[in-house]
Amino acid sequence: MTALISTGMPLGDHQKPNTVRSVLGFDFGTTRIGVATGQSVTGTAQPLDPLKAKEGIPNWDEIAKIVAEWQPDAFVVGLPLDMDGGENDMCQRARKFAKRLHGRFNRPYHMMDERLSSYEAKGQVLARGGNRNFKENSVDGLAAQMIVETWFAESH
Repeated sequence: MTALISTGMPLGDHQKPNTVRSVLGFDFGTTRIGVATGQSVTGTAQPLDPLKAKEGIPNWDEIAKIVAEWQPDAFVVGLPLDMDGGENDMCQRARKFAKRLHGRFNRPYHMMDERLSSYEAKGQVLARGGNRNFKENSVDGLAAQMIVETWFAESH
């Protein structure tokens, strides 16, 4: 993961990256969406249970519950760029998801380069002696955690 990509809307002073206190981070996928909550005070995040998606369509009621519980100041959504930095179909879908988060919950969103986040998350699980069955033991929340922590490190 390398860089903050974009901010999804004009931000007031209370919403600029260096003044955001809490975020919800998302690792968008077509069958599962990783979620993590992060705090700028510590620059850390904690993975939450992944959300199921059907062909890239999330359960918006579940997302609304998470937003109501955690009350984030902003969203950080991973942008799955190609290794050469180019965009692909999943980038368009992730951007659309981020725009819908903003539209539904009226909070700013930030796109974060997430190249290799799932790969790194799998490596962390294996290094801890975890199971290789990643369909059963999702790493999506851990990938979302990495996206949020990288965003904090690069934007603050």
